[in-house]
Amino acid sequence: MRVLAITTVKNEGSFLIDWLAWHRWLGFTDFLVFSNDCTDGTDRMLGRMQAMGWLRHLPNSGPWKEGPQWAALKRAATDPLTVGADWVMVLDVDEYLTIHMGGGRIADLIAARPEANGFALSWRVFGNGGAVAFEDRPVPLRFTRAAPRVMGWPWRAAMIKTLYRNDGTWGKPGVHRPRSPDPERLDAVRWVDGSGRELPASFVRGRVFSDYGQDNYALAQVCHYPLGSMQDFALKSDRGRANREAEMFDLSYFVERNLCQESDLSLAGRFPACTHLRAELRADPTLAALHQQAVGWRSTRFAELMADDRWRSFFGQMLMAGPSRPLDGAETGFMARAFRGEPLEPLPPDRPPA
Repeated sequence: MRVLAITTVKNEGSFLIDWLAWHRWLGFTDFLVFSNDCTDGTDRMLGRMQAMGWLRHLPNSGPWKEGPQWAALKRAATDPLTVGADWVMVLDVDEYLTIHMGGGRIADLIAARPEANGFALSWRVFGNGGAVAFEDRPVPLRFTRAAPRVMGWPWRAAMIKTLYRNDGTWGKPGVHRPRSPDPERLDAVRWVDGSGRELPASFVRGRVFSDYGQDNYALAQVCHYPLGSMQDFALKSDRGRANREAEMFDLSYFVERNLCQESDLSLAGRFPACTHLRAELRADPTLAALHQQAVGWRSTRFAELMADDRWRSFFGQMLMAGPSRPLDGAETGFMARAFRGEPLEPLPPDRPPA
């Protein structure tokens, strides 16, 4: 069984070894990685990993009409790795697929619902837990505080990533779900969510976020680390969005995702299983040196940003914001009605602080 992960990267060399080792252990047999405009040596690391037989690396230089990620996914649609894959999933380097079934591998997930040809798996968003500075150790071991298992807002915290059977139903991969379906095949599509529930046609035809108010993680989840430390998030904002050219992240992105209410050790507990693969990658002298260069770049580039008053102000705002709180029941109801375009009533006055 060939299982393909597709990703796009820019200036993420410090995180590549851990992400690749974990997903290789998980059961991905192939990796198709696109890089653009790297100044930390990520592209050189990928070149070395390709020479070692770990992945296929394709430079993805602009300009792009719709941003580097969408341009890469268009190219990926016809790549031999995609064409030859049995299952495909698009993941970012800050996303770790985590499976709770059996031995915790992709084969265990597929065996749990063998009739499914798609698994629409919800993000579980991990906040930064107050971490200020970058540390060179695995993200899943460092960040273990996450959003509540059941919550109603923001909807972006419930977005899906799809592991789908590459059986000809879909014409090309997409960021959250495959795209360009064959209309004659849609009636045969059977997608399930992260708790194994069969999903309605709205998911098959375009929906990108899970239902609110339920636990979507019984079988599997995508642990999403969109922030990292505050230093990491400043560098991420400097890098810009992968699917919108030249648009930076801002404090609203940070506030919506810095959710740390519950401990989630499901990935941290399994992560040592990939230790031998991490060691194999780090044992290569060339790759190890490139990793250290990427680590050093993070300190150098952050110092450059802090010399600019605009970036110092942005960093100070993160320090002031701290962890975000989930909305309470009344607030969630208000936002849900607003989202659906329903009549609104004022929130009760004199609301106690969270």
